[in-house]
Amino acid sequence: MTTQDYTQNSPVEITANPIYRETLYYLPLLVAILLALFVAFSPPALAEPAATAVKVVYHIDDASTGRFALHIAEDHIKANPNMQVAMVAYAGGVDFLLKGATDKRGNAYEPNVKALLAHGVHFKVCKTTLKFRDIPTDQVLDGMELVPSGTYEVIRLQGEEGYVYLKP
Repeated sequence: MTTQDYTQNSPVEITANPIYRETLYYLPLLVAILLALFVAFSPPALAEPAATAVKVVYHIDDASTGRFALHIAEDHIKANPNMQVAMVAYAGGVDFLLKGATDKRGNAYEPNVKALLAHGVHFKVCKTTLKFRDIPTDQVLDGMELVPSGTYEVIRLQGEEGYVYLKP
């Protein structure tokens, strides 16, 4: 019986060994399986990030900016469907959120407001303004949230809830 000296083996002799040959044959398959498992069970941090839920408060104190504010909000929602939009109206800004309100071309605001409501936009109307101007609350469009103070609501949304400020 002779003993073999493996220190003298060449790569050809190692691959000729059936054990090494089987290992090398299955190595690519093993690597592919491990890679697939890694991808399948990788942490979410490696996954594609979702669109960030940006929060923005629109400050509306003049009805003449109502049409433009609605248009901007539509664009923002299209650009980022996760965006959270709150429109806060006080003083003259409440006028475009009243029943029957139209812009200078005679186009009603209500259809655009309703469409934005369906996309999750929050419309907040100042009760103080309504009281000061003797506007009954039943004149406000359906779906509007009445807040005690429009100016305070803008401040609260920025300070407490992290909304960014936009004045169209």
